[in-house]
Amino acid sequence: MRSAGSAGSAGSAGSADSVIDRACAAALYVDGDAALDTGASLLAAAPDADAAAHRRGEEFLRRAWERGWHPADLVRFVRRELDERRAALAGTLIAAETARYAELPPRWRQQLAELPEPVPRNRPDRFSYAADLLELYRLLLRLPAIEPVGPPPGTAADHLHRPPAADEPRMLTRIRALLAKAEATGFPEEAEALTGKAQELMARHSIDEALLAARTHSRETPGACRIGVEPPYESAKAILLDAVASANRCRAVWNDDLGFSTVVGFEPDLEAVELLFTSLLVQGTAAMTRAEAGQRAGGRRRTKTFRQSFLMAYAQRLGSRLAADAERVTTAADAGASAGLLPVLAARDVAVTETADRMFPRTTTTRVRGVSDPDGWTHGTDAADRARMGGSRSGTSQGPGEIAT
Repeated sequence: MRSAGSAGSAGSAGSADSVIDRACAAALYVDGDAALDTGASLLAAAPDADAAAHRRGEEFLRRAWERGWHPADLVRFVRRELDERRAALAGTLIAAETARYAELPPRWRQQLAELPEPVPRNRPDRFSYAADLLELYRLLLRLPAIEPVGPPPGTAADHLHRPPAADEPRMLTRIRALLAKAEATGFPEEAEALTGKAQELMARHSIDEALLAARTHSRETPGACRIGVEPPYESAKAILLDAVASANRCRAVWNDDLGFSTVVGFEPDLEAVELLFTSLLVQGTAAMTRAEAGQRAGGRRRTKTFRQSFLMAYAQRLGSRLAADAERVTTAADAGASAGLLPVLAARDVAVTETADRMFPRTTTTRVRGVSDPDGWTHGTDAADRARMGGSRSGTSQGPGEIAT
C-alpha cells in the first residue's frame, strides 16, 4: 500500500510540475497580456499545482539572491515596475523562501520584518491570482545582476568585514531614540538639539570603533548596504544620502534605474548613515509640507517645482554643514587622543575608496539640475539650518550638486 501511495504522490508531483512548465513557457518568455492569460488559464484549471507554482517562485528568488539582490531591493523594484499588489505577493514568496535558512544576516532579518502583509492564495479568484503570480515571475526572470553587498543566504559568511551586531549596541539604541524624538516634535529648536546630540554620538562611536580596530589590529574591511531612494524627487534625496554618507566616511553610488544607492563603508558608519538619512528625510519632508502650506495660503500653486527646489536646497545646505561638523568633531577628538587619530581615519578612508572603486569601476559623476523655484530654495535652505547637526550655523548655499551614479 505504501509503495502504491508513493507512486501516486510522485505522479501527482510530476503532473503539477508539468503544468507549471507549460504555464511558464506560455507566459514568461513572450510579452503581452495574451501570453499571461494563457499561462494563468493553465494554472487556474489545476488546483493540484498550487504548491508547485509557489515553489517555482521560490526558485526564481534564489536566483535573485545569487545575482546580488536582497529582499528590500526586490520588493521596492516590484512595486516600482508593477504595483503594490504584486509587491505584496513578492513579499509573501520571500517570507516562504527565506524560512528555509537556519540563519540569516541581521540586515536581512530587518528587511524581512518590514515586508508587506502576506497575500492570501487565490484572491480575488484563481485566474487573477495566477496572472499576478506569472507577471511577477516574468519580472523576476529578467532581473539584472547587481553588485553584491554580502554573501547570499546559505553560503559561508564573509569574515573580512563585520556584519551588523545581532543585539544592537546601547549607543545605537540611544541614537535611534534621539532621532525618533527629533522626528516627532513640532518644535524646530528641540529637533535641532536632539539631532545634534545624535550626530555627536554617531561621530564619537565611529571614532571609538576606528581606534579600537587599530589597537587590536583588526582585519575588518569595509562592507556595503543598499538604501532605497524612492520617488518622487529622487535626485534631491540621492544628494542628501550622498552628503550623509560623505560626512560619515562612506561612499554612496546612486542607481537611478533600480531605485537605490549603494553605500560603502565600515559597519558602524553604515549604521549611522542609515539612521541619519532616514531621520533627516523625515524632518525635511515635514518642513517642506509646512512651508508649502504657507505658500498655498498666500495663493501659490506651483507645488511640484517648489518641492523639488526645497529638497534640493535642503540636501545641498546639509551637505556643506555636515562636512564642516564632521571636520570639527574629528579635530577635537584628535586633539584629545593619546595616539594619532588622523592617520587611523585616513587609512580607513583609503580602504573605503578602494572597496568602492572595486565594486563600481565604471562609476560616473552626474550633475543634477532642476532647481527653478527661488522660494523653494530659500525655504529648503532655512529648513536645513534648523536641522543643525551640532556645529555652527556656518555654510553657504550651493547650486545643483553632483553625485556618483
